[in-house]
Amino acid sequence: QVQLVESGGGLVQPGGSLRLSCAGSGFTFSSYAVGWHRQAPGKQREVVAYISSGGRTNYADFVKGRFTISRDNAKNTVYLQMNSLKPEDTAVYYCKTVLTDWGQGTQVTVSS
Repeated sequence: QVQLVESGGGLVQPGGSLRLSCAGSGFTFSSYAVGWHRQAPGKQREVVAYISSGGRTNYADFVKGRFTISRDNAKNTVYLQMNSLKPEDTAVYYCKTVLTDWGQGTQVTVSS
């Protein structure tokens, strides 16, 4: 079954850090770009960061300098390291490729 599964979310204080993981299965993971997206309550889903099959990265302006996307193809996993978190980063975070549907996501809550 072709799928991606997100994990690593949680509750963190402002200024804190989290690392999200996106594990792929059922396809040649290393051949595909992966994007992290997020959706906050009452808002549209938006792109956060993207990593190509070759490791090239792009970031939304609102996370540049704070978030880092990376991939470990040996583990079929893409990571999103999130530092200096802000309350406005609170959202459900999803990862996706062109092959996969939207999964359950992982909840990130930034609050004191």
